[in-house]
Amino acid sequence: GPPRPNRLIKEKSSYLLQHAHNPVDWYPWGQEAFDKAKKENKLIFLSVGYSTCHWCHVMEEESFKNEEIGEIMNKNFVCIKVDREERPDVDKVYMAFVQATSGGGGWPMSVWLTPDLKPFVGGTYFPPEDRVYRVGFRTVLLRIAEQWNQNKEDLLENSQKILEALQMQAQIRGQAQESPPPSEEVLNTCFQQFSKSYDEEYGGFSEFPKFPTPVNLNFLFTYWALHRTTPEGARALQMALHTLKMMAYGGIHDHVGQGFHRYSTDQHWHVPHFEKMLYDQGQLAAAYTRAYQISGDEFFADVAGDILLYVSRDLSDQSGGFYSAEDADSYPTTTSGEKREGAFCVWTAEEIRALLPDPVEGAAEGTTLGDVFMHHYGVKEDGNVSPLKDPHGELKGKNVLMVQCSPELTAARFGLERGRLDALLQQGRQRLADARAQRPRPHLDTKMLAAWNGLMISGFAQAGAALAKQEYVHRAVRAAAFVQRHLFDPASGRLLRSCYRGGDDAVEQSTVPIQGFLEDYVFVIQALFDLYEASLDQGWLEWALQLQHTQDKLFWDPKGFAYFFSEAGDPSLLLRLKDDQDGAEPSANSVTVMNLLRAACYSGHMEWVEKAGQILAAFSERLLKIPIALPEMARASAAFHHTLKQVVICGDPQGEDTKDLLRCVHSVFCPNKVLMLDDGNSAAFLRRQLPFLSALRRKEGKATAYVCSGFACSPPVTAPRELRAMLVP
Repeated sequence: GPPRPNRLIKEKSSYLLQHAHNPVDWYPWGQEAFDKAKKENKLIFLSVGYSTCHWCHVMEEESFKNEEIGEIMNKNFVCIKVDREERPDVDKVYMAFVQATSGGGGWPMSVWLTPDLKPFVGGTYFPPEDRVYRVGFRTVLLRIAEQWNQNKEDLLENSQKILEALQMQAQIRGQAQESPPPSEEVLNTCFQQFSKSYDEEYGGFSEFPKFPTPVNLNFLFTYWALHRTTPEGARALQMALHTLKMMAYGGIHDHVGQGFHRYSTDQHWHVPHFEKMLYDQGQLAAAYTRAYQISGDEFFADVAGDILLYVSRDLSDQSGGFYSAEDADSYPTTTSGEKREGAFCVWTAEEIRALLPDPVEGAAEGTTLGDVFMHHYGVKEDGNVSPLKDPHGELKGKNVLMVQCSPELTAARFGLERGRLDALLQQGRQRLADARAQRPRPHLDTKMLAAWNGLMISGFAQAGAALAKQEYVHRAVRAAAFVQRHLFDPASGRLLRSCYRGGDDAVEQSTVPIQGFLEDYVFVIQALFDLYEASLDQGWLEWALQLQHTQDKLFWDPKGFAYFFSEAGDPSLLLRLKDDQDGAEPSANSVTVMNLLRAACYSGHMEWVEKAGQILAAFSERLLKIPIALPEMARASAAFHHTLKQVVICGDPQGEDTKDLLRCVHSVFCPNKVLMLDDGNSAAFLRRQLPFLSALRRKEGKATAYVCSGFACSPPVTAPRELRAMLVP
């Protein structure tokens, strides 16, 4: 019969459960595994991955499902499997080691540790057997086991040296008395670095692979807002809008099923790696919303709506929470024996022809819907994927849809009205969507993470406010209520990292819940501020400020000035690290600068402004030299420097005059502001926090706006256009 499952069968993470039937005797990260290693004096083999990681699947198929390799692993090592999305703290410690020792990093990460968890050898993917340029996994296992048997002492001594070097490296050189770097210099250097690496034709900031990296676009929007009248400001805006437009046209955007794939393997945003991550959808919804706010171009609003439709339909739990990801690989048909990358999303020309045979009235004789559709989306008879971008031949003969020419050009080519073309393309996409619904779906990772739920709440809240769509605000409120109910412990005031969809679709927690990390606090606090501005419910503000106090208590480093990624007091974590890179997700210290400034505006608690300055000072060297690595922090340095404007609206929330002023605030992109509504209730949370509010009056009984800075206010205005002039200098 099938092998008895290993201990991972008791876990909740779908990534760990995928390995429960391997012949490897996997343990989850925890005391049981550590004790076994100590008792038997065995090395630990640590394998870290995540459910949508392509090479993780490959290594499992080749090595972890191989009986003989499993036997070597079980005999010589205590084997531990970690889902990096559940335990980013463990992942970061050992990734720091792998990057320092091998010059590269990635997943699956494979690391060998001494029984006291110190790393001494590490790498990423290993093929099962030796190849010309790569030593095989079996060989590595046997060599390391032999080393351990022959010279334990050297190995232990070496691992101690490595650890000391890593600890040295981990201390960020923040000196308490240094002041933050000059913001204008940081902004200009960052802009210049983006400008140099910009791809003029296709947008984005590298040749390939190309990641969406919304933090880059947000920086450019802020840079534009502060330099609107200069040629640099105009270029910053053009770079951001062109990049968003090219991404939306590209194959990285799922034209049939909505949402965005994780990254493009080529320069043109054409052939993606097909997994879809929640954190990308949240940040991209916000970025497309900002693009619409600034440009007024409905195209961007439509893309934001398309992302939110995908998340509402495919990544939403009935409890209100959001799932983590959809995989890239799936079975091409219900009878297929093996999964293929992108199978759910790609098409042959033949399939499209058969689905769209309708003659198109008004076009040249014999033109079908398929002809128009294939022309517009670049479909080729023998497939449109270059073999260079398809090393395993999984996409041979297939097409990844990509808008090849503007709708105007396609309409002109077939002699159609623009409105008519849009309707035809919409009909085509719907028909392909119906056909695709018959295909086996890729694996869905139903783990729900506090941090990523935070990013997604921000996406819904910002889009709801700026696009004036209440249903998006309601969706954000449901998700925030979900986080409060399932990922927060009111007794301790702490966030939890994760929860899971269990049997009967109930939300479940692991036996020992994982406590929240810095990014969980930071992204949830940011979400609550965004949600307050969209919903004006002060309960979210109150919770955000409580969480900020908890974050300070658990993670602040009073010596080096910034926040650690993880709490103190976990003996199994060798290092407490601080991220210094804004990548696919922004780093927590970058986002927290803005959170602290917003928190101070809503509370009058000025110590938070001081902390924001200390973080900028701690990262000062990096901000001056390579701000392109910290665009989100560079953006926040401008808010620190200019001090946030407090936009206060005094009025009845239901009154049309109040709504007009609110609409005005939501319709302009003004990066360095916070919004608050005072409805005259003297017992309200904000009134208790900010005494200056009670002095602000409604002018002639009308809804009235004040723009305040450092708690000193402008003269009152009642007309939206006057308010607009104050927000957009």
